[in-house]
Amino acid sequence: MKLKRYSTEPVISPNPAHAWESLVTTNPAAWYDAGQKKVVMLYRASGNDPEHVIHLGLAESTDGFNFTRVSDTPAMSPLPGTLDGGCIEDPRLVEMDGWYYLTYAARPFPNGQYWVTGPERYRCPLREELPFPFGNNGMITCLAFSQDLRHWIRGGIITNPNQHDHDVILFPEKINGRYFYLHRPELCGPEYGCDVPSIWLADCENPLRLENSRLLAVPEYDWEGIKIGANAPPIRTDAGWLVIYHGVGLDKYYRLGAMLLDLENPDRVIGRTREPIFEPEAWFELKGHHNYKGVVFPCGNVVIDGELIVYYGGADKYVGAASCRLNELLKDISGGNA
Repeated sequence: MKLKRYSTEPVISPNPAHAWESLVTTNPAAWYDAGQKKVVMLYRASGNDPEHVIHLGLAESTDGFNFTRVSDTPAMSPLPGTLDGGCIEDPRLVEMDGWYYLTYAARPFPNGQYWVTGPERYRCPLREELPFPFGNNGMITCLAFSQDLRHWIRGGIITNPNQHDHDVILFPEKINGRYFYLHRPELCGPEYGCDVPSIWLADCENPLRLENSRLLAVPEYDWEGIKIGANAPPIRTDAGWLVIYHGVGLDKYYRLGAMLLDLENPDRVIGRTREPIFEPEAWFELKGHHNYKGVVFPCGNVVIDGELIVYYGGADKYVGAASCRLNELLKDISGGNA
């Protein structure tokens, strides 16, 4: 079962009318508000400033595919002088008990347009002067809370600040009374059980601190040989937790796969797709601002009337959507037993 691209055009593109989102709109988080029957989306956005300050924009859709921006201003922006003072990007969004929980990648200071090389590249003036462990203005992951996606309580860093840890995604409900996270620490080697960056699982009593981290899944196929990482929040189904994940092959293309985790014991992988369920083909997935092309990278997925809709970033510049019947994908993953 393959995801079907909604359109050969993006569903959200950079908007030259707003300086803060004139260059990039990509990597969207999403959540389906069943009460109001609408999809809310938070997307990564930036303008053409050399510092490359990154914000989150907010859009909504009543059909899951046609989105309208909610405001001319960002829904969330970096706060200078804090750990997320330079960028807020790659959001993942879940809702529990009337609160939205948002994990996002951040840096203390802007890091410049990353596709620019040489002396033209903006560099944080304090880059080499920051105290340990922020001496290189490295990427961290933070957690924030909101009830309206406009006003935020920032909970701060939740990962080890001395270690790159990406794709940190909270499960949308507790399991056996504990919060669970998927994440991808850059821990590789025989002592960790993986040769390349892989998907890990953590559980904790307090969502502000990842604990009990252990390896969950490693690359198994050629299309995911360089690394794998989880993409969007797991979706609870009768067959298990559905997880959309990405694999990067030797051609450096980002492709998508899917796996199922046991509902009560998410350490157990029930099934996994052998072939990609989606890969870069449309023009906005193949051509971005830099040489790192061929990217489909979701941060959000929803289910509406039995249809799985995956929202993804195309080539780090645009937002696209792709979908399939949820039950058909579950059958493929579980070998027809779903």
